[in-house]
Amino acid sequence: MSTTSSTPAAERLTTLIVDDHSIFRSGLRAELSADIDVLGEAGTVEEAVEAIRALRPVTVLLDVHLPGGRGGGGAEVIARTTGVEQPAPGASAAPWTDPTHAGRQPVFLALSVSDAADDVVRVIRAGARGYLTKSTSGADVSAALHRVVAGDAVFSPLLAGFVLDAFGAAGGEEAASDEELDRLTRREQEVMRLIAQGYAYKEAASELFISIKTVETHVSSVLRKLQLSSRHELTAWALSRRLL
Repeated sequence: MSTTSSTPAAERLTTLIVDDHSIFRSGLRAELSADIDVLGEAGTVEEAVEAIRALRPVTVLLDVHLPGGRGGGGAEVIARTTGVEQPAPGASAAPWTDPTHAGRQPVFLALSVSDAADDVVRVIRAGARGYLTKSTSGADVSAALHRVVAGDAVFSPLLAGFVLDAFGAAGGEEAASDEELDRLTRREQEVMRLIAQGYAYKEAASELFISIKTVETHVSSVLRKLQLSSRHELTAWALSRRLL
């Protein structure tokens, strides 16, 4: 694990880069925008867990495949730093017993060369807020970090449909019933689909020719009617029901 000291500033976004290739970590660090402070780097599951607990970054850029730990890679890092171990099929989730578990949890953004269904499903279900491939530019990764902190779910352009298929295949979910969708008005359904796809409020407002305030109102209504608590949950809900 390598760290870099920085002056705390509430206005700035902090991140930890987790990848087992030092050259990639260095290159990504150099390409991130100037308003993002890289607090450190890690190359294994153990190093990542230690760094997250010690540095407490706001965000973590996380590779899916990492050496060390129990062999769970990026999903294991999320589990061990959020206090909930990913269960085996058919089992219930259980808290990790490590007493050093820290309080505030970072927002995880997966960044990987892989676009395999198993990799995507595993890390998103573990709690990552998005999934980008390593072909993504530094500017787009920087923008994605800001978006996931704001509550968006962010995926590389070609992964939205892929993630939809992956969730359907892995979870065996059927399309949402008419009863579920009937809870939403036509406009709420339009807003729901855009927000679930990762659109920012401003982008959704522009797409639908309505105000940002109206978008916010519709999102609140959608979350209430579907008994969801966040935009991240809304994305998972829409993906699992093949609505995107």
